[in-house]
Amino acid sequence: MSRPLPTESALLRGPAGNIEVLIDAPATVRGIALVCHPHPLFGGANTNKVAHTLARAYRDLGYAVIRPNFRGVGRSEGEHDHGEGETEDMLSVISWAESRWGVQPLALGGFSFGGYVQVRVATRLADGIAPPRQLILVGMAAGDTTGSGRNYDTPPVPANIPTLVVHGEQDETVALSNVLGWARPQELPVVVVPGADHFFHGKLHVIRTLIARNVDPA
Repeated sequence: MSRPLPTESALLRGPAGNIEVLIDAPATVRGIALVCHPHPLFGGANTNKVAHTLARAYRDLGYAVIRPNFRGVGRSEGEHDHGEGETEDMLSVISWAESRWGVQPLALGGFSFGGYVQVRVATRLADGIAPPRQLILVGMAAGDTTGSGRNYDTPPVPANIPTLVVHGEQDETVALSNVLGWARPQELPVVVVPGADHFFHGKLHVIRTLIARNVDPA
Protein backbone atom coordinates (compact mmCIF):
# COMPACT_ATOMS: atom_id res chain seq x y z
CA MET A 1 0.00 0.00 0.00
CA SER A 2 1.38 3.42 -0.98
CA ARG A 3 2.17 5.84 1.81
CA PRO A 4 0.06 9.02 2.01
CA LEU A 5 1.70 12.31 1.16
CA PRO A 6 2.96 14.63 3.94
CA THR A 7 0.48 17.24 5.16
CA GLU A 8 0.72 20.33 2.96
CA SER A 9 -0.03 23.94 3.94
CA ALA A 10 -1.25 26.48 1.38
CA LEU A 11 -2.88 29.88 1.04
CA LEU A 12 -5.86 30.09 -1.31
CA ARG A 13 -7.65 33.20 -2.52
CA GLY A 14 -11.17 33.58 -1.21
CA PRO A 15 -13.91 36.22 -1.22
CA ALA A 16 -12.44 38.01 1.84
CA GLY A 17 -8.74 37.39 1.15
CA ASN A 18 -6.41 34.50 1.85
CA ILE A 19 -7.75 31.21 3.18
CA GLU A 20 -5.16 29.10 4.98
CA VAL A 21 -5.61 25.36 4.41
CA LEU A 22 -4.02 22.08 5.40
CA ILE A 23 -4.10 19.33 2.79
CA ASP A 24 -3.89 15.60 3.53
CA ALA A 25 -3.79 13.49 0.39
CA PRO A 26 -3.35 9.80 -0.34
CA ALA A 27 -0.86 8.65 -2.95
CA THR A 28 -3.75 8.17 -5.39
CA VAL A 29 -6.59 10.68 -5.13
CA ARG A 30 -10.04 9.25 -5.86
CA GLY A 31 -12.18 11.90 -4.18
CA ILE A 32 -12.17 15.29 -2.48
CA ALA A 33 -13.21 15.94 1.11
CA LEU A 34 -13.68 19.28 2.86
CA VAL A 35 -13.42 19.31 6.67
CA CYS A 36 -14.50 22.31 8.77
CA HIS A 37 -13.35 23.12 12.31
CA PRO A 38 -15.33 24.39 15.34
CA HIS A 39 -16.15 28.01 16.20
CA PRO A 40 -13.28 30.42 15.42
CA LEU A 41 -14.16 32.79 18.28
CA PHE A 42 -13.75 29.99 20.85
CA GLY A 43 -10.40 28.56 19.84
CA GLY A 44 -11.49 26.58 16.79
CA ALA A 45 -8.84 25.97 14.13
CA ASN A 46 -7.99 23.44 11.45
CA THR A 47 -5.62 21.72 13.88
CA ASN A 48 -8.53 20.76 16.17
CA LYS A 49 -8.33 17.07 17.10
CA VAL A 50 -11.81 16.18 15.86
CA ALA A 51 -11.17 17.93 12.52
CA HIS A 52 -7.80 16.16 12.31
CA THR A 53 -9.50 12.81 12.99
CA LEU A 54 -12.06 13.43 10.23
CA ALA A 55 -9.30 14.42 7.81
CA ARG A 56 -7.20 11.32 8.41
CA ALA A 57 -10.20 9.03 8.19
CA TYR A 58 -11.23 10.52 4.84
CA ARG A 59 -7.64 10.41 3.56
CA ASP A 60 -7.41 6.71 4.40
CA LEU A 61 -10.51 6.16 2.24
CA GLY A 62 -8.85 7.75 -0.80
CA TYR A 63 -9.92 11.38 -0.47
CA ALA A 64 -7.69 14.42 -0.80
CA VAL A 65 -8.75 16.36 2.30
CA ILE A 66 -8.71 20.15 2.65
CA ARG A 67 -8.97 21.64 6.16
CA PRO A 68 -9.42 25.41 5.89
CA ASN A 69 -9.06 27.91 8.69
CA PHE A 70 -12.15 30.08 8.92
CA ARG A 71 -11.89 33.86 8.60
CA GLY A 72 -9.63 35.45 11.18
CA VAL A 73 -7.95 32.19 12.23
CA GLY A 74 -4.24 31.64 11.59
CA ARG A 75 -3.31 33.19 8.26
CA SER A 76 -6.89 33.29 6.97
CA GLU A 77 -7.98 36.86 6.35
CA GLY A 78 -11.31 38.56 7.00
CA GLU A 79 -13.59 38.64 10.04
CA HIS A 80 -16.01 36.09 11.44
CA ASP A 81 -19.30 36.28 9.51
CA HIS A 82 -21.59 33.93 11.48
CA GLY A 83 -21.59 31.30 8.72
CA GLU A 84 -22.58 33.54 5.81
CA GLY A 85 -19.16 34.46 4.43
CA GLU A 86 -17.72 31.16 5.67
CA THR A 87 -20.12 29.31 3.37
CA GLU A 88 -18.92 31.33 0.39
CA ASP A 89 -15.31 30.66 1.39
CA MET A 90 -15.90 26.90 1.51
CA LEU A 91 -17.51 26.92 -1.93
CA SER A 92 -14.44 28.69 -3.28
CA VAL A 93 -12.17 26.08 -1.64
CA ILE A 94 -14.15 23.30 -3.32
CA SER A 95 -13.76 25.05 -6.69
CA TRP A 96 -10.00 25.29 -6.10
CA ALA A 97 -9.81 21.60 -5.17
CA GLU A 98 -11.63 20.63 -8.36
CA SER A 99 -9.22 22.73 -10.39
CA ARG A 100 -6.32 20.82 -8.82
CA TRP A 101 -7.65 17.25 -8.82
CA GLY A 102 -10.49 17.48 -11.31
CA VAL A 103 -14.16 16.83 -10.60
CA GLN A 104 -14.13 13.97 -8.09
CA PRO A 105 -16.65 12.48 -5.65
CA LEU A 106 -17.08 15.11 -2.92
CA ALA A 107 -17.50 14.49 0.80
CA LEU A 108 -18.13 17.07 3.52
CA GLY A 109 -17.32 16.82 7.21
CA GLY A 110 -17.77 19.33 9.99
CA PHE A 111 -17.41 19.60 13.74
CA SER A 112 -19.72 21.87 15.79
CA PHE A 113 -19.87 25.29 14.05
CA GLY A 114 -18.08 23.60 11.15
CA GLY A 115 -21.04 21.25 10.82
CA TYR A 116 -23.42 24.19 10.71
CA VAL A 117 -21.40 25.67 7.83
CA GLN A 118 -21.26 22.33 6.02
CA VAL A 119 -25.05 21.92 6.09
CA ARG A 120 -25.24 25.32 4.40
CA VAL A 121 -22.63 24.26 1.83
CA ALA A 122 -24.47 20.99 1.18
CA THR A 123 -27.72 22.89 0.66
CA ARG A 124 -26.06 25.09 -1.95
CA LEU A 125 -24.66 22.07 -3.82
CA ALA A 126 -27.54 19.62 -3.40
CA ASP A 127 -29.33 20.49 -6.65
CA GLY A 128 -26.20 20.64 -8.77
CA ILE A 129 -24.97 18.13 -11.33
CA ALA A 130 -22.75 16.36 -8.78
CA PRO A 131 -24.05 16.86 -5.20
CA PRO A 132 -21.85 15.75 -2.30
CA ARG A 133 -21.88 12.00 -1.86
CA GLN A 134 -21.54 12.11 1.94
CA LEU A 135 -21.98 14.51 4.87
CA ILE A 136 -20.58 13.85 8.35
CA LEU A 137 -21.67 16.09 11.23
CA VAL A 138 -19.94 15.67 14.60
CA GLY A 139 -20.99 17.56 17.73
CA MET A 140 -23.51 19.40 15.57
CA ALA A 141 -24.35 23.01 16.39
CA ALA A 142 -28.13 23.26 16.73
CA GLY A 143 -30.27 25.45 18.95
CA ASP A 144 -28.85 27.18 22.03
CA THR A 145 -25.24 26.53 23.01
CA THR A 146 -23.88 26.58 26.54
CA GLY A 147 -21.26 29.17 27.41
CA SER A 148 -21.42 31.22 24.21
CA GLY A 149 -24.95 32.58 24.25
CA ARG A 150 -25.27 31.66 20.58
CA ASN A 151 -28.25 30.06 18.91
CA TYR A 152 -28.12 28.12 15.66
CA ASP A 153 -31.17 27.90 13.42
CA THR A 154 -29.57 25.06 11.50
CA PRO A 155 -31.31 24.21 8.21
CA PRO A 156 -32.32 20.62 7.47
CA VAL A 157 -29.92 18.36 5.62
CA PRO A 158 -30.71 17.96 1.90
CA ALA A 159 -32.64 14.71 1.53
CA ASN A 160 -30.51 13.48 -1.37
CA ILE A 161 -27.20 13.55 0.56
CA PRO A 162 -26.41 10.56 2.82
CA THR A 163 -25.63 11.97 6.27
CA LEU A 164 -23.94 10.59 9.37
CA VAL A 165 -24.66 12.55 12.56
CA VAL A 166 -22.47 11.73 15.58
CA HIS A 167 -23.04 13.32 18.99
CA GLY A 168 -21.69 12.82 22.48
CA GLU A 169 -24.04 11.62 25.19
CA GLN A 170 -22.54 14.12 27.63
CA ASP A 171 -21.98 17.04 25.25
CA GLU A 172 -21.74 20.07 27.52
CA THR A 173 -21.79 22.65 24.70
CA VAL A 174 -24.66 21.46 22.50
CA ALA A 175 -27.18 19.36 24.41
CA LEU A 176 -28.03 16.03 22.83
CA SER A 177 -31.71 17.02 23.10
CA ASN A 178 -31.01 19.98 20.78
CA VAL A 179 -29.61 17.73 18.07
CA LEU A 180 -32.41 15.20 18.45
CA GLY A 181 -34.93 18.04 18.17
CA TRP A 182 -33.25 19.20 14.95
CA ALA A 183 -33.02 15.68 13.52
CA ARG A 184 -36.50 14.46 14.51
CA PRO A 185 -38.60 16.22 11.84
CA GLN A 186 -36.11 15.08 9.22
CA GLU A 187 -36.26 11.46 10.42
CA LEU A 188 -32.47 11.70 10.47
CA PRO A 189 -30.76 9.09 12.67
CA VAL A 190 -28.23 10.29 15.26
CA VAL A 191 -25.41 8.05 16.48
CA VAL A 192 -24.88 8.74 20.20
CA VAL A 193 -21.45 7.96 21.63
CA PRO A 194 -21.90 6.94 25.30
CA GLY A 195 -19.81 8.99 27.71
CA ALA A 196 -18.49 11.37 25.05
CA ASP A 197 -18.25 15.11 25.70
CA HIS A 198 -18.32 17.84 23.05
CA PHE A 199 -14.68 17.36 22.08
CA PHE A 200 -14.82 13.55 22.21
CA HIS A 201 -11.91 13.31 24.65
CA GLY A 202 -10.81 9.69 24.71
CA LYS A 203 -13.42 8.81 22.07
CA LEU A 204 -11.79 9.91 18.81
CA HIS A 205 -11.21 6.28 17.86
CA VAL A 206 -14.99 5.82 17.84
CA ILE A 207 -15.32 8.55 15.19
CA ARG A 208 -12.66 6.85 13.06
CA THR A 209 -14.46 3.51 13.33
CA LEU A 210 -17.84 5.02 12.45
CA ILE A 211 -16.41 6.64 9.33
CA ALA A 212 -14.66 3.45 8.24
CA ARG A 213 -17.93 1.53 8.61
CA ASN A 214 -20.32 4.06 7.10
CA VAL A 215 -18.44 6.00 4.40
CA ASP A 216 -17.77 4.42 1.02
CA PRO A 217 -14.16 4.61 -0.19
CA ALA A 218 -13.62 7.21 -2.91
